[in-house]
Amino acid sequence: MSVVLSDDSKFTQDINHPKVVVKYYADWCGSCKLFAPKFRRLSDDERFKDIVFVDINAEHNPEARKMAGVDTLPFFATFENGQFKEGISTSKEEVFTELIQKL
Repeated sequence: MSVVLSDDSKFTQDINHPKVVVKYYADWCGSCKLFAPKFRRLSDDERFKDIVFVDINAEHNPEARKMAGVDTLPFFATFENGQFKEGISTSKEEVFTELIQKL
């Protein structure tokens, strides 16, 4: 599944699925840029075919940022049926993979 690029105007719609993982990033964030290809690759991974992957710029979308309590970047959050479940800040693929395996 491809990564959905979201913004505040459609964020609640984009996360209103049974299983969603969101990557909060900023254009200036080097770690965010390094993680982007991993996020795209994992969105196509068969293990996670039932999870919607969403990308959102944390600087330009304060409402989406508040929904997950984002305080550092990159930040990853999981949502179930539109409800925030868990969030972490990491640059490590294995930590991110553990997060989405909990969904």
